[in-house]
Amino acid sequence: MSLKKQLLKSKPVCKVTFRIPSELGQNAESVNIVGDFNNWNESTDAMKKLKSGEFTATLELEKGKSYQFRYLLNGNDWQNDPEADGYVTNEFGIENCVVNAF
Repeated sequence: MSLKKQLLKSKPVCKVTFRIPSELGQNAESVNIVGDFNNWNESTDAMKKLKSGEFTATLELEKGKSYQFRYLLNGNDWQNDPEADGYVTNEFGIENCVVNAF
């Protein structure tokens, strides 16, 4: 899993590309990025499955903020990104990933 960031000069956003490796994605039919940026809506921000078996998606996040997120595979398997910028324990005692849009 990985996060790639690109700050845009033309507008106050940070383009973040999220990627799940083929080892994790090969058995998944669907993957969604769920987090603060989409009000934890499990049915938005679907990732695209590549021929390699990886999943990827690019989101434009407001620059200068931090966001909590997790990956949802097949609608029921929650995964964290080991390359996240940090982790925060949520109200369920489980760690959420953090991505900093700066």
